[in-house]
Formats: sequence, structure tokens, C-alpha cells
Amino acid sequence: MNIMPLSVKKMLVTAGIMCAAISSVAQADLLDEIKEKGEIVIATEARYAPFEMLQDGKIVGYGKDILDEIMKQLPGVKLKQLDLPFQGILAGLNTKRYDFVATSLTISKARADNYAFTYPISTAAVAMLKRKGDERITKPEDMAGMVIGTQAGSVQLNAIKSFEEKKLTPNGEGYKAIKEFTDYNEAYAALASRRVDVVPQAIPNLAPIVKQRPDMFEIVQPPFGPATYYAWVGRKDAESASLVQFFSDGIEQLHQSGKLAELQQKWFGFTMDIPTGSVPAPLY
Repeated sequence: MNIMPLSVKKMLVTAGIMCAAISSVAQADLLDEIKEKGEIVIATEARYAPFEMLQDGKIVGYGKDILDEIMKQLPGVKLKQLDLPFQGILAGLNTKRYDFVATSLTISKARADNYAFTYPISTAAVAMLKRKGDERITKPEDMAGMVIGTQAGSVQLNAIKSFEEKKLTPNGEGYKAIKEFTDYNEAYAALASRRVDVVPQAIPNLAPIVKQRPDMFEIVQPPFGPATYYAWVGRKDAESASLVQFFSDGIEQLHQSGKLAELQQKWFGFTMDIPTGSVPAPLY
């Protein structure tokens, strides 16, 4: 019976581990795979004006303009952008139906635990939408005793409840009620018909509503609650790290060049003060 020397065994084991590691590294770079394949598949929910929306059957908006600018850095790579319902968009990322999600997601603790965020593309600071001329509401504290409209399951709902708990209730009066709707369009309709008194929502999302109906709505500032931001996400694994960083670097370059501010002015009518060079720690 031939017995292999212990030193030889160690060499073979070490060599095997090194080969496996090299093979893993070679196969674990999604950005390289995309470049080699010549196509990237990105999921978007095109129902979130003015970030992503449909116009003549095509996806347009602030987020789309950012995406197109960054994709210029991947010559030869075709963009395949899918318009999908928001409810299943992150689940599809988990199952690798697509490479990346470029839709506006509030940076939250729950999401950051499971997905890799890019640098922010926009503020998600929550302000209030009221009926034009409603002089009862001039600041966030005026929401005490009022009926609040919001979208069920939204991150903004967390901000609304937190503000009541930390600011309103200790001063004697919380909200009269919080009415949750399937989406924000229903909440805006309820505001117009006086079924709710105010609809708190991220400032960038409120801008187009007021632009479309200046006779009906107006925004009450300042924002309330901690600063929050919108960003994009990739899978939280070693394979996707280079792709997420690629998009973060692209966002940073647009910020530094002034292009991001230009796009903000185009789509929102104002510019935003957002963090650069890192992903801010989520507060909810």
C-alpha cells in the first residue's frame, strides 16, 4: 500500500484551496459577466413620477436620465429595462431574474440588512401636502388632531408614526386618525375630497402633484423627522459588489460634475442637498 507523505498531502490540499479560491473569484464578478455578455437587465417600477414613469410606452424620468448617463460608461452593453410591480421587485432581485434594481427605494434598516444600496440619488425627506389655502396647517406640529392620509406599508408611514410618538403625543394630542390607502394617488384624491386633512410624502414626489394641480394643492415645509434618502439596490453578495459600486461611482461623478443638480432642476424644479461618497446610515 502506497502512503502519501504528509508534506505532499498538505501541498495538494493548499493547492486545491488556492485553485478553488481563484475559480470563485473568477466567477464572482457580476460586472465583468455583464461586460462579457453585452447586456444588463435592470428592474424598475415605472409608476413613481417624476422618478420613473411611462410616456408613450417608454420609461422616462429623473431616475431614467441618471441611468442613461451612467450606462454611457458601459459601451457595448445593451440595457434591458423591465417595468415591474413594486410589490415583487426585490423578491425578483433575490431570485436573480435581473441584475440590479434602479427604482427609487428609501434607504431603510430592513432593506439595508438584505440589499446593497448605492449612494443616494435624491432626498426622501417627508413634507406635507395640504389643500391650497388651508390656513390651519402651516407647520408639522399642526397635524395634531387631524386625519392623516398615507400609503399602506410605506416607509413614510414610519416617519408619520414616529413624529406622533416623539413630538405630538408628549405635547398633549396625537393624530385624530391615520387612513392608509393602496397607493398615494388614492390618498391625494381623499385629500381633494376632504376625507383627510393632510398627506405626508417625500418632497420630490409631491413636486409634480403641485405642478399638475396648483389650484388644489400646496406643499408645507419644513420637512419633519430625520433625513432620509432614495437610492438603488443590488444583491448583497460578493458577486454583485462591483456592480453596485459601479453605479455608486457613476452617481458620484454626476454629482461632482453638476449633472445631477441639472437633472433635479429639470424634473423637480429645485436642487437637493444629499450626501456624497457613501451610503448614509438608515434611520428607520
